[in-house]
Amino acid sequence: MHDDSSAPPDDDTELVVVTGVSGGGRSTVARALENVGFYVVDNLPQALMLDMAELAQKAGGAARHTAMVLDVRSRAFSTDLVGAIRALKERGFHPRVVFVDADDEVLIRRFESVRRSHPLQGDGRLADGIAAERKLLEEARDHADVIIDTSHLNVNQLRRRVEELFGGEDARRLRVTVLSFGFKYGLPQDADFVLDARFLPNPYWVPELREHNGQEEEVSGYVLGQPGAGEFVATYASLIGATAPGFEREGKRYLTVAVGCTGGKHRSVAIAEELADRLRQSRISAHASHRDLGRE
Repeated sequence: MHDDSSAPPDDDTELVVVTGVSGGGRSTVARALENVGFYVVDNLPQALMLDMAELAQKAGGAARHTAMVLDVRSRAFSTDLVGAIRALKERGFHPRVVFVDADDEVLIRRFESVRRSHPLQGDGRLADGIAAERKLLEEARDHADVIIDTSHLNVNQLRRRVEELFGGEDARRLRVTVLSFGFKYGLPQDADFVLDARFLPNPYWVPELREHNGQEEEVSGYVLGQPGAGEFVATYASLIGATAPGFEREGKRYLTVAVGCTGGKHRSVAIAEELADRLRQSRISAHASHRDLGRE
C-alpha cells in the first residue's frame, strides 16, 4: 500500500493519535474531537496507522483532520507504538499524541460503578489489570505530546478541555492551559509547571468573599490587589513568554501551567485567569481552566 514515490502530506493534513489507560476517558476525547471536525477512527490496530494516515491524505476534505484511537483490546501495543509514530513522521506526517490518564483509585471506582472488568484483568484483581496496562503504556506516555489527567474532570470538563486544545486555532502554535487546582485534592499529573499561590491571603477567611470564587470581580480584585500578586503574575508571564519560542522550535505544542491554592476556589482561580489574559496579550494562545472549582 505504501508508495514511496507518492507526494508527502501537505500542511493541511492533521493527525491526532489518542491513547491512554482504560477507563481514562478515551471515548469522551474521541467524541470531543468529532465535535471540532475530526474524522475519528476508534479501536484502530497499530499496524494500520500508516495506511489510515495515507488514506486520510488522499481522501482530503474532512478526512484531512483525522484522529486515531488506540485501544489495548486491539492489541495495538503488542508492537512498538513509538516506532509506528516515527514511521508516520518519516512519511512526512506530523502526528500529535494525546495520552489520557487517571489515578488508579479513580479508575477502580469507574470500573466498579459500571460493573465491568478491566480488559487486561484476566482472572486477577482489577488493580492487577490496571498495573499491567500501565506497564504496557509506559513508553507511549513518555512520548505523548499532551497528557490529560481526567482524575478530577467530569465528562463536560474533559470535552471542553479537548475542544480548547484542538478547536479552531493554528495547530502548530504552542497552546498554554493555565489550570487552577486545590492542593488538598492533589497535584495535577499533567502539569509542566506548578505555581503556588498560597503565599497570598486566603479570601475564604473574609466572610463577604467566602461564598464567591476567583472568577468574580470581588474575589479577583481582592487577590490581585495583595502585595506581590502582580509581580507573581508578571514574573511567570515573562518566563512563559521567554520560553514559548523555544518550546515551539522543539516541537512542543501543549503546555500546562498549574496554579494551586488550598481549595482551588479563590486565589488560584483569580491568578489563573489573570495569567492567561496576560499571555494572550503577549500573543500566546492561552486559556484558563479550573479543575476544582465547585468541589467545595
